[in-house]
Amino acid sequence: MTFNDIDRHKIKKEVGDFCVRKTPAHLKDKLRYDYEFENQNVILYEIRPVWNQKDQHTKMPIAKLTYVSTRDIWKLYWIRASGKWEKYPPMDSAKELSDLVQAIDKDRSGCFFG
Repeated sequence: MTFNDIDRHKIKKEVGDFCVRKTPAHLKDKLRYDYEFENQNVILYEIRPVWNQKDQHTKMPIAKLTYVSTRDIWKLYWIRASGKWEKYPPMDSAKELSDLVQAIDKDRSGCFFG
């Protein structure tokens, strides 16, 4: 399943606005957050310039939000150093996307922002 236009608009409002808020205005050229759609997933990324090639950027995934249409819920995952996605222990699912975005923002376990 891919997201329709209405879903994409809602996701942009929640996740896109979060990325803008989380990106420090004075560091925008050195650190920013963004997201991409991947089937039924929304992947959040931290984007930074490559340390020795300022014209290139690294894009590191930090969170994955997955919509499960059969249960009408969202699931939240964090990525281990090994590259494996794991459920976020304090809150791994919610009915509302906004609840999981808030969990990412608070990051009480240090999984997303260390």
